[in-house]
Amino acid sequence: MADINFWRSMLFVPASSDRFIESAVRRKADVLQIDLEDSVAPQDKETARARVEDIARKFVAAGFDVTVRINRPWRMAIADIAHAVCAEVAALVLPKVPDAAYVRYIGEILDEIEAEKGLPIGHTRLIPMVEDAEGLENMSAIARGARVAGMIIGAEDLAATMRMSVSDDALYIPNVMAVAACRRAGIVPIGFVGSVADFKDEDEFREKIRRARGLGFDAAFCIHPKQVDIVNEEFAPKAADVEVARALVAEFEKQKAEGRAACTFNGRMVDMPVVIQARQLIERHEAFERRAGRG
Repeated sequence: MADINFWRSMLFVPASSDRFIESAVRRKADVLQIDLEDSVAPQDKETARARVEDIARKFVAAGFDVTVRINRPWRMAIADIAHAVCAEVAALVLPKVPDAAYVRYIGEILDEIEAEKGLPIGHTRLIPMVEDAEGLENMSAIARGARVAGMIIGAEDLAATMRMSVSDDALYIPNVMAVAACRRAGIVPIGFVGSVADFKDEDEFREKIRRARGLGFDAAFCIHPKQVDIVNEEFAPKAADVEVARALVAEFEKQKAEGRAACTFNGRMVDMPVVIQARQLIERHEAFERRAGRG
């Protein structure tokens, strides 16, 4: 099973576009996200969902993890799920999730389909998108749902339903709430403060991702290929930061052995919370290094 904890970049790929499907395998995204929702025209939905399994096999053969974003209306969602559940698809991305009950109902459908297809029950993970006021109120319960592996705020839909602008001021609180809900539930916070559709200014986008990492996010959706490298770079620990973290931990352990509960390092007071953050950075770096070694 794919490990979502290693995901940084999730690149949207419209299931109806041969051109985007072919170009996607030349990118360096951690995940290729087959989209059946907004990027697929209504008249192309049926054809697109019928292609999902073949596209997923192509992407997995090229070395990618694969997710599928399904549609929200129930009749479309059930049809999407029936085609999307397969060994190659690690997770379904669920738009406009209102509450934990919706996640539970999707899980019941997945139980049946996985059993029919001979897949282990629980193989298909879920990534809810919170995109309205009801979802915001129920985020903690949604994050704790069975099969849920990550969660994201859908900026544009949330702004539309809340009648607010797609701005840092408007989106800051929902995103911080999402990080808190994810950390309480032990799942991965996905996203950043701002619109995923703003890809023209690469420097500005890089600053958004840096800020997101500082807020506690671990991964982000990418709507354009030029966003992928930026997301991968900014969500991966920097070698220089890891070196500093190791030195900090070593100094703390030395002082601890001498009976001190805190110490000074590079002009900063260091106690256990600071050490925990340093160790988390080191652990994430080493996990990426091990995964790269296996590749």
